[in-house]
Parts: sequence; C-alpha cells; structure tokens
Amino acid sequence: MKTSALLVIIISLFLPFQVLASENSSGALLDLTHHWVGFVAIGIFVLAYSLVIFEEKIHLRKSKPILLAAGLIWLVIGIVYHQHGLSQLAEEAVRHNFLEYAELFFFLLVAMTYINAMIERDVFDALRDWLVNKGFSYKQLFWMTGILAFFISPIADNLTTALIMCSVVLAVGNGHAKFIGVSCINIVIAANAGGAFSPFGDITTLMVWQKGMVEFSEFFALFIPSVVNFLVPALIMQFAIMKGKPKAIEEGSHAQIKQGGLVIVGLFLVTIITAISFHNFLHLPPAIGMMLGLGFLKFYGFFLRKGHKKDTEENPTSVSTKKPYDIFDRIAQAEWDTLFFFYGVILAVGGLGFLGYLGMASSYMYGELGATPANVLVGILSSIVDNIPVMFAVLTMNPEMSHAQWLLVTLTAGVGGSLLSVGSAAGIALMGQARGHYTFMTHLKWTPVIALGYAASIWVHLLINGG
Repeated sequence: MKTSALLVIIISLFLPFQVLASENSSGALLDLTHHWVGFVAIGIFVLAYSLVIFEEKIHLRKSKPILLAAGLIWLVIGIVYHQHGLSQLAEEAVRHNFLEYAELFFFLLVAMTYINAMIERDVFDALRDWLVNKGFSYKQLFWMTGILAFFISPIADNLTTALIMCSVVLAVGNGHAKFIGVSCINIVIAANAGGAFSPFGDITTLMVWQKGMVEFSEFFALFIPSVVNFLVPALIMQFAIMKGKPKAIEEGSHAQIKQGGLVIVGLFLVTIITAISFHNFLHLPPAIGMMLGLGFLKFYGFFLRKGHKKDTEENPTSVSTKKPYDIFDRIAQAEWDTLFFFYGVILAVGGLGFLGYLGMASSYMYGELGATPANVLVGILSSIVDNIPVMFAVLTMNPEMSHAQWLLVTLTAGVGGSLLSVGSAAGIALMGQARGHYTFMTHLKWTPVIALGYAASIWVHLLINGG
C-alpha cells in the first residue's frame, strides 16, 4: 500500500492530468470518473474493504485498512485539485465530511459510554440471570430472547443487544449446538429489525435521522414492517427448537445490580429525550444533547465515587467496594475500532462521491432501475458489504425519491444485513461470542427463510406506507 501511494505522488508530480471537466477557475468540480486517479481511488477502496470483510480470518481490525484507504483517497484528490488550482473545493468537501463524522462520533461515544456504564453496574447480567432462573422452556427462551432483542435494540443499539441476549442463550444452552445456533440467528434478525424503526437502533438509522431525511416520530411507521421481518422467520425457526427446560442457576450466584445502576438507566433515557428535544424543538444537532447527557453521567459518577469512598471507610474488606466507579474507564471501553472504522468509511465514501462515482451509481440505480428496486438492492448489498458505507453512499447521492422510499431504504439497510451472518455487526459479534455454535454456514442454511421475512417486510411497508 505504501508503494502504491508513493507511485501516485511521483506520477502526479511529473505527468499532466487529463480530466473531463474544463480547466477553469469557475469552481466547477473535476469529473475524474474516467481518469486514472479515480481508478486508483476505487482500487484502494476495494482492496481496503476486502480486508475488512475478511477481518475474522486475517485478524486485522477493520479500522486499520479503511483508515489508510481514506487518507490515500484524499491524498490523490488533493494532489489533482492542487494542480488545477482548486484546492479550496477539496478542502470544503473534506471539511463537510469530517463535520458529519464529528457529529456522529460524539453521539455514538456518549451512547457507548452509557451502555458500558450499565454493563459495569451489572444491569444486563442481572437481566440475563433473571431470564435463566425463571424456569422458561427452550422454546420460550427462544421467543423471550428474540422479543427482548427486538425491543431493547431501539434504545441500546443492535450490537450490544445481540451480545446480551447471546449470553443468555449460551448460559442456558448447556452445549446444545442446534438451540444455540438457531437462537443466535433469531437474535440477530430481531436486533436488526428492532433497530430499524429507531434512530438509536443502528448507525444507519442515526445517519438518516441526523441528515433530516426522516423525522424522529416518522421512524415508527417502520414498526409493523420490522415486526413482520422478525416474526416470519421466527415462526418457522421455532420448530427447530427442542423440548425441555434448562437448569436454573445455583442459588447465590445471581448477579445483582450495583449501586446506581438503575439511576444510570434513567439518566440514559433522559439523555435520549434531551437529544431528541435538541433536534426536534431547537433544531440543534442531537450530538449536543447527547453531550449534555454525558455531563449528567459524569456528575452522577462523582457522587458514586464519594459513596464508594464512604463505604470503603466503613467496610474496608467489602469486595463490592474495592474498585471505585470511574467514568473515564467507561469512555475507554467504547468500541474505538468501530468509531475509527466509521471515520474511514465516511471519508473514503465521501472521497469517491467527490470524484463523481456516487453520481454515476445514483443515475443508474435510481434513474434506470427505479427507487423501489434500488432500495431493495441496497438491503441485499448491506448483507454482503456493510450497511454503513452503503447507507452513507445513498445519503451522499441524495437521490430524488418520495418520503416513503426514504423509509423503505432505511428499513432495507437496517434489516438486509440479517440475510448473512457477516451482513451486520450483530452477526459478526455473535460468530465470535458463540464460536462453534453460530457460524456462517449455520446462518446460511436459514437464509431462504430470512429472505422470506425480508420480502414480507418490504411488501407490508409498501402496503401501509405507500411507495
């Protein structure tokens, strides 16, 4: 990769560029779609994203190749625009993309910090142990974990929700590979479907909301299609679940919510309301409201630390008070690889759009194929690549289409990743967590059933929300 970058620099310094746009100072963008610089940028992106797709095989974190790709793409763009005296245009474009990323970064960082704070306070472990100890049958647990995943993911996000519910399945599965595998598939579908009707459920829905394409209350128009997407495959897969009940957890080993855990849950809900209010009523970025919510959590963390100090003085041998609560530990536990990957995606895809490729794609997909086929295709592409770059590309193209079609692409990008185990963050995470029980092939066997739910959800959306 370093060699190719060096070649680009050397060639750019000594060879004249031939571009399709006229070389004037009118401020017109250069059309580089048929220029070798454009081809180099496409090659860099494809190579980087190939490494992202095989992350689990090569053990290279996904942020590393995509960060490198983003920098190299804007390097070649900067060189060609500098040679034509249009550096200001490239600067404005990259600043615009960086600002979009900054808003999403701070929003996600706060959300991740709250989730990590709840994990540290054992909120989710207590929920898991409560489920396990209630004496539900395997089939009831299949439905309980799926339903909870569907309703928790709109608030907590689909990745975290899937991991929590998977831990329940692993705790009660007791080595029953088929139960664990089918339940994990159900959880992935449910988490992705639940995340599709909420701005907080998935990064793609958050992008659509912050971009102003769909208002907060309008996401709930996708509730019924999302339910259909979850229920159709679940109703079929339930017949693969065995009869019987798992053993309950031994008395005394149940997780207990630590001091302040429920208060943090309440503060998270208040933070969400704050972010929504900033966006809907004050027309300010939701990230500002989320940062205010981080202030709530940091102040509450101060009182937790004071309470810990008092408890330690009164009972120095207490195990539960050995480690004080530290808000910066929770921030440090954020999914930094995902956050940096997101940066790389926005800058790299933004660069390809600046070169003119997204305009070409939009012209073909939404001009020739039509909005509905194009948006259905977006969902299928999301299962192969990743819904983040696909959705960002659509938002960057900003095709002319009805509001119902914007809802449709929000739905398909959200639930399309369920078609394959590698199509969503939830699926990839569960392949690691339930290694050996939930695999690519395990998921692939049920893909026709999942596709049935995907098609049914699109049909229901077009029926009730129009096209």
